Amino acid sequence: MNIFSSYTLVIFLACTVILSYLFNVISKKTKIPSVLLLILTGIAVKQVMIVAEVPAQNWFPILEVLGIVGLIMIVLEAALDLELTKEKAPLILRSFAVALFGLLLSTGVCAMIIHFFIEVSNSQAVLYAIPLAIISSAIVIPSVGHMVADKKEFLIYEGTFSDILGIMFFYFLVGAMEAPAGENVLLSAGGNLLITIGLSFLLSYLLILVFHRLSGQVKLFLLISVLILLYAVGKQFHLSSLLIILVFGLILNNHKLFFRGPLANQIKEETILAILSNFKVVTLETSFVVRTFFFIIFGLSIALSALFNIEVFLISLCIIVALYMVRFLVLKIFSSSKVDDFLFIAPRGLITILLFYSIPIQFESSDFDTGILLYVILISSGLMSWALIRADKKDVFETVLEEVRVEHENPPEAELNPAPSTDSETEAEDSNSEKTE
Repeated sequence: MNIFSSYTLVIFLACTVILSYLFNVISKKTKIPSVLLLILTGIAVKQVMIVAEVPAQNWFPILEVLGIVGLIMIVLEAALDLELTKEKAPLILRSFAVALFGLLLSTGVCAMIIHFFIEVSNSQAVLYAIPLAIISSAIVIPSVGHMVADKKEFLIYEGTFSDILGIMFFYFLVGAMEAPAGENVLLSAGGNLLITIGLSFLLSYLLILVFHRLSGQVKLFLLISVLILLYAVGKQFHLSSLLIILVFGLILNNHKLFFRGPLANQIKEETILAILSNFKVVTLETSFVVRTFFFIIFGLSIALSALFNIEVFLISLCIIVALYMVRFLVLKIFSSSKVDDFLFIAPRGLITILLFYSIPIQFESSDFDTGILLYVILISSGLMSWALIRADKKDVFETVLEEVRVEHENPPEAELNPAPSTDSETEAEDSNSEKTE
């Protein structure tokens, strides 16, 4: 029997998806992020391949393609979750402020640490720092489903904004570093941004109107394919094409806000809601599959020797401490809730890896070890798991205390007011006393 046949590959792919689903179930029960389990699975598979003497593979091309698709799906999934309403405006503004200032300050501090330990230029240090500063909404969103509504929404919005702002910041810096000497980077970037925003709104309106009128059953993956095509073409022309994905998702999910006046007559509410509902499901399922294989392959590409490097561990530890110090400060200023409710729910994950592998070759540094990424992802995810488990125990304890307090303040009426004797009982007692006399 040929062990390494095409059927073996199909079995492996199917088992990987099934295993990923089981990891999601385990994650909900134990609060251990499924990302960690997928990475560890990839590492374990690599060790099996080494023992079986399977030739080493170059996983980078696959990672790169999965990374591009994963990036698009993450931004699209995040945009489809953003509801722009007046009631949520304060929450959105607070979460946006925490995400923005947390990203900027974390990037600055991490860049200083990287520049201190590793011989890289200032711009390279910032480029390596940005992925480490981004909170992974791909890990946060499925992990906070059990939390109180306002806390859950804050964390989801913060993670979403952190992803989007971090990605835009990263590609802006790459564009600035690739710009010819003497070119006005800010002017060029500003023009690029305005053109991209204009195109994003125009294309988004057109796509929604066109797909709104399509009568065929198979059109959702067609829509995703068109979005991927627009993203890739936009990148070829050096546009901030993730904005196209973001704007499309926002307009589709908030169509009542964007389709007003004469435009409102061009769409049917029932059709748009059906497209939106189905599109969310397809996006969610596609993101799940892409994330699954991305983290498995990332685990396959990891060299375990990096984890036993003392210098790598020290750099990672300094970065982790700096990240949570910055987060504490930003939450203290902008958050309306207790800091410890949110402090450790800031995992690094998919975006961190995606952007790291998106660094152009000419700006890469051989001195920056991928073990730093792995340590930051593992430690931040571990801290989040601990924080969620602690929060669950705290919630149970507080619930019991509240019940005891309520019972103490409002004892049963029977204890406070003994039942009075009825008139018939009183008359009976009087008659008995008279007979005795």
